[in-house]
Amino acid sequence: MARFLGFRGKSLEWALNLSVILPSYILFGYNHAVAGGLLTLPAWTETFPSIDTVNTTGEAKIANSTLQGTVMAIYTLGCFFGSLSCIWVGDRLGRKRTIMLGAFINILGTAIQSTAFTIPILTVGRLVTGFGFGHITATAPNWQAECCGAAHRGAVVLLEGVFISLGLAIAAWVDLAMSQVHGSSVAWRFPLALSALWAIIVILATPFNPESPRWLVKKNRMDEAKVVLAALHDQEETGSEVTADIENIQESLAKSCEAKFSHLFHNGVGGQRLLHRTFLACLIQVFHQLCGVNSLTFYEATIFEDNLGLASTAARILAASVFTFQTVLSPVGVVTVDRFGRRKLMMFSAVGMGLCMAAMAGSTSQPHGNMAATAVAVTAIFLFSFFFPIGFLGLSFLYATEMAPLSHRVPITALSTGVAWIFNFLVAEITPMGFASIKYRYFIVYAALNFFLILPCVYFLFPETNGRKLEEIDEVFASATSVLTTVKEAHLVHKRHLNSSSEESSNGELGKAHMTQERR
Repeated sequence: MARFLGFRGKSLEWALNLSVILPSYILFGYNHAVAGGLLTLPAWTETFPSIDTVNTTGEAKIANSTLQGTVMAIYTLGCFFGSLSCIWVGDRLGRKRTIMLGAFINILGTAIQSTAFTIPILTVGRLVTGFGFGHITATAPNWQAECCGAAHRGAVVLLEGVFISLGLAIAAWVDLAMSQVHGSSVAWRFPLALSALWAIIVILATPFNPESPRWLVKKNRMDEAKVVLAALHDQEETGSEVTADIENIQESLAKSCEAKFSHLFHNGVGGQRLLHRTFLACLIQVFHQLCGVNSLTFYEATIFEDNLGLASTAARILAASVFTFQTVLSPVGVVTVDRFGRRKLMMFSAVGMGLCMAAMAGSTSQPHGNMAATAVAVTAIFLFSFFFPIGFLGLSFLYATEMAPLSHRVPITALSTGVAWIFNFLVAEITPMGFASIKYRYFIVYAALNFFLILPCVYFLFPETNGRKLEEIDEVFASATSVLTTVKEAHLVHKRHLNSSSEESSNGELGKAHMTQERR
């Protein structure tokens, strides 16, 4: 199709991922980390002395850390409201226009942040930036999942984790470079302003990509849906895969009911167990936050400098190196998610992150200057950046999308993403106070959450979705009778589909053999 710049099939999926998803999730990581790396800059503390925790001690430091946590976390509160707004605007505007709207609002917020001279203006800027990005983060996973096949959907969506990690690394290295600028507020204004670059790329690239075919069918724009599916499958519009996809989507919609937000809190609507599915979509996003990642992401340079007693430049270099390490190893999740499945990776990740947090607690309990303890803490942070992206960075957004039926996909993913951001806000808000008050014991909290909450919940409650078409997952919940039967039901449904496919294949081969025999 000409409007897709000549891309078709796999090349069209890659064009979508590299032109829109890549800058969108670089923006995710960049926005997440950039401000945290500025907190110890002299130019920053001079402009905003009321959130200075570097040059203060005692009660003053605790008070400043409380306000600092609020200013940093207000961005995630904006993301929360932006995500929730997609419940009402997401299906009205479609995937593409919702993403472009979010990118535009993000640019406005960036302009306010980077020109601020007071805490209130900085806070408003962070809130507006988050509100814009909330639209993107609630919509992009849906768009991405709805434009790729079941066989490699996990790998494609988990690319988000690689892109987020890249954004984190870019933010850390930019912060490090600008920390060498002395005597000028450019040292912190430029890093904040650079966020707009990724949003501008999103706005320019989105119109050249296909709209979600499932959204088009839902809006009864059948001709456009066939054109998009033909381009994605690299077939004619009357091709077998295009026709089958249209029929499957229509059948899924026919079985469902008209989407209402209130439906998400009931299991009996249309036999879809919507409350159950909403609960799982939200729970995976809660676990994304409670594993402890944002106690590190927002404050990594501060941890190296304050908790481990490293010099400022060394702390920034290490923080940037951790994010770069995470970027390099994030593809491990991409290449394993469709081989080992979602559940195994989440459980493996939870165990690894729990061990890292326990090691952090033990090593940071030692006085500054203990080189062995410092080495253990630095190693634990690097290893955490290996385990986290494998099981929770992009996978949580993928899994939340897979839990949602097409009829209610936008409200469920918007709500689950909003839950992620509100818990993100909670972690970012309490982390400075946690470090200031209970110190190394703060890491013990996250070790316990990984071992005793996340791990057992994934094992008993989360059904496997690997290799299942989005419409096949609907069957799992139609068959389930409670939250504890879903894991078993997912296995049985998938087994039935495999047997059915095997029988069809065998019948097809027998038919061909029979026709050959008749010709003879």
